[in-house]
Amino acid sequence: MSQASFRAALSELAAELAGRPLDDTLDAWLNLHHGADSPTFTRLAEAIRTGVAEGWLCQREGGGIRYGRIFKAADDLAGCSVDVVDMADIAGPHHRHPHGEIDLIVPVDAGATFDGRGAGWCVYGPGSAHRPTVAGGRAFVLYLLPQGAIEFTGAAA
Repeated sequence: MSQASFRAALSELAAELAGRPLDDTLDAWLNLHHGADSPTFTRLAEAIRTGVAEGWLCQREGGGIRYGRIFKAADDLAGCSVDVVDMADIAGPHHRHPHGEIDLIVPVDAGATFDGRGAGWCVYGPGSAHRPTVAGGRAFVLYLLPQGAIEFTGAAA
């Protein structure tokens, strides 16, 4: 899948997300309608694997994490930016989500988790904060950030 096709797939999903509050209801809805066994998940996961292998995703590296912002916040992405990280048994830098965060978790290794969750979606509400942690192996995580907003706090936990 090309970058343009990847963006088109994300735009289709973003159209369904536009205007929805980032909360537990959205988390459940995403996992029900676009969860690990869905065509959406399969399509996006394959695009991520391809993008990493071809080098157009996760082009930067720091602190043992490969990462990169593939798309800036845009209307066709429901006002979200898109970042992808490649992490293995590591905790990333603590940060806050001013407007929330929607994460797609794609384990590379069987049993790998992101913040204790396996393949699927995880939604953090506005004002939430965490130290993103991948355990049990390697995983790719796609982040949708409303308005591209993220605040690194420097906190230890």
